[in-house]
Amino acid sequence: MLDLTGQHVFIVGGSRGIGAAAALSAAGQGAAVTINYVSNASAAEAVCDKIRAAGGKCFAIQADASQEGALETAVDAATAELGPLTGIVVSAGIFEGLPIEEMTVDFWDKVMAINLRTTFLAVKAATARFRAAGKGGSIVIYTSTAGQRGSSVFSAYATSKGAQILFMKSMALELAADKIRVNCVAPAWTETDMAAPSLDSLGREKVAAGFPLGRIGLPTDIAAATTFLLSPEAAFITGSTITVDGGMDMRG
Repeated sequence: MLDLTGQHVFIVGGSRGIGAAAALSAAGQGAAVTINYVSNASAAEAVCDKIRAAGGKCFAIQADASQEGALETAVDAATAELGPLTGIVVSAGIFEGLPIEEMTVDFWDKVMAINLRTTFLAVKAATARFRAAGKGGSIVIYTSTAGQRGSSVFSAYATSKGAQILFMKSMALELAADKIRVNCVAPAWTETDMAAPSLDSLGREKVAAGFPLGRIGLPTDIAAATTFLLSPEAAFITGSTITVDGGMDMRG
């Protein structure tokens, strides 16, 4: 059983979907958890309520993670509330697509700002706090199998996710001397409210049939890999991407 007792994990985008599942999983293994959200305070507090009801510690804080300086302020407030940060999970993102001839600069910039700039700012904020504490830390970034393989129509999304992987590898090299581990988790189709419109359009049975394991991923599947990467059991893992795709990659 994984043990995160004594840890403080900050979830960027933890009010719903995979981020919320990661928060509940980390708290279930003993971590204090901070939920960062942009606008849905009630959803963030609902996650915290579940954690507190189970005897855990949780703090919810609003911050637009794509804006410079916002996460620094949020992380400092979380540290004052729950103690020094030991892990950060970057879950904030959007899943939107357009054919190339319909794509505008504004659309492209929005995807990059929310998916990629947020990752950069989160890692930067966490790194400063980890280095100040001098005890290392774990950074987990949610990319996607689209970032490994590309995706028709969702090209901006896939590009942002592929860039996350290269940024992760660069940071893993840069921060290794400080015992700060940086890894990615790459889900395939996962049952979240963000993916629901696309799954509805494609047909869930058709999507599920594409997985060798015969089902669409669940947020808890991704959360389990995340909790492992945050734990001491993953102490010798950095610069890696754990693909959680039910075997879909084997089908090309």
